[in-house]
Amino acid sequence: MSLGYARSLALVGLRGIPVDIEVDARAGLPGMSLIGLTDRALGEAVERVRSALANSGVDLPARKLTVNLSPAALPKQGSAFDLAIAVAILVALGVVPGAGVEGAVLLGELALDGRLRPTAGILPATLAARDAGARTVLVPTANVEEASLVEGVRVVGVPSLREAAIHAGATIPSAPVQPLLLEPTTERDRATAQPLDLADVLGQPDAVDALVTAAAGGHHLFLLGPPGAGKTMLAQRLPGILPPLTREQATQAACVRSLTELAALSEIDTTPPFEAPHHTATAAAMVGGGGVVIRPGAVTRASGGVLFLDEAPEFHSAVLDCLREPLETGSVNILRASARATFPAQFQLVMAANPCPCGNYGVPRSECSCPPMARRRYLARLSGPLLDRVDIHLSVAKATIPRGISADMPRVSSAQARQRVIAARTAAGERLRDTAWRTNAEVDGAYLRSRHLRLPAAVTRPIDRGLERGGLSMRGYDRVLRVAWTLADLDGATLPTLDHVGRALFLRQGVAA
Repeated sequence: MSLGYARSLALVGLRGIPVDIEVDARAGLPGMSLIGLTDRALGEAVERVRSALANSGVDLPARKLTVNLSPAALPKQGSAFDLAIAVAILVALGVVPGAGVEGAVLLGELALDGRLRPTAGILPATLAARDAGARTVLVPTANVEEASLVEGVRVVGVPSLREAAIHAGATIPSAPVQPLLLEPTTERDRATAQPLDLADVLGQPDAVDALVTAAAGGHHLFLLGPPGAGKTMLAQRLPGILPPLTREQATQAACVRSLTELAALSEIDTTPPFEAPHHTATAAAMVGGGGVVIRPGAVTRASGGVLFLDEAPEFHSAVLDCLREPLETGSVNILRASARATFPAQFQLVMAANPCPCGNYGVPRSECSCPPMARRRYLARLSGPLLDRVDIHLSVAKATIPRGISADMPRVSSAQARQRVIAARTAAGERLRDTAWRTNAEVDGAYLRSRHLRLPAAVTRPIDRGLERGGLSMRGYDRVLRVAWTLADLDGATLPTLDHVGRALFLRQGVAA
């Protein structure tokens, strides 16, 4: 009987758990069995590993091979265990010395010819391997740049199983091999990734001011207006005026991207992400889920950036209501019978809607064909509890010549708006430096109403009256205060004034029912 050992890593959400690969090679009916609560993709590793070993010059002896993935109670998915399984078998057969894989984590999917394919999730797996104490991580050549973004661990890119075995100490001849690589990023992809400029927006000064306010405080935004008013145009330019992501946020966003797509990651991008799911998206597509493999949804891919829901009333009401918990907590917890995954969901929500199904209600010189009941039913698809969590509600009218569209009209560029946003966030960060919050939108209402931040009664009179009359909920009251503080930060004021509170109340109630 011979035993072999190697180590890999299982991802549950973005959390990595070390997995020990144990191989028992003994006399018996020739064959290979895989145990340890594997899914179908991992169960098929038997044939991939068998073919990869044969095409790497290693013929399996007539022995019974039992491959155990421990801890056995942990569900394991995907094909990233292939390399570790194959190397553990080589250790059991004596081809690779056991000391050659000590302190190493092996990740990668095997092709039938023995080469290593690009594998998703390498960045979060490498981070988890480093945190688990690994000294070396072996990854496919195509993923070596991505894995090298992690500091504090040695990353080795190997093109094939043969080269991985040689690196681990096997005395077998090397053979030239053409590594499998990812498709390079095209010029069109790079051009698409460039942020759009706010200066392209014409004739919408109120909407631009509301957008800058939302960016400065991290507030959620609801835009109501007819088709062609520029709602989508405004939403697409919000990431361009947001501050760059912090190193922690950017690494988290890169991990999510690594987990959800096979892309060539060669640097940590600090540009805030922008997600715009189609209105046919399901709840699992929006917040994440899956039967066996738990995958992040749009709210996680947008974490640190913007989640834009165009034609928001067209989304299924159950999908929209799934957003309520992430908006409050900034995370998504997905529970399954065999696993639990937690994903980040700290995004800015921007919703856009037409005033009615035909889009012409309230538009001058346009005729609306929708009966009153249809109009009410259309906007009623956006539930009160969801809208109550949105800080800024704004009606957007179509831009016209009388409203100032001309070549020489003053425009606000994204660079100018970003400077104002960064200055306002710096002021808020200084005020909140002793707390866990960094933007006004995150601040707890009780803190804003506490003794050292409480505003004079003369300043809060408009919202006090709205609360007494039932026009504002307590959550709405606190959200108006948050926006007022953001407006004060944009104006360079130490405290919000009555004007700031009035403007914040208008931004809260600016959508006509």
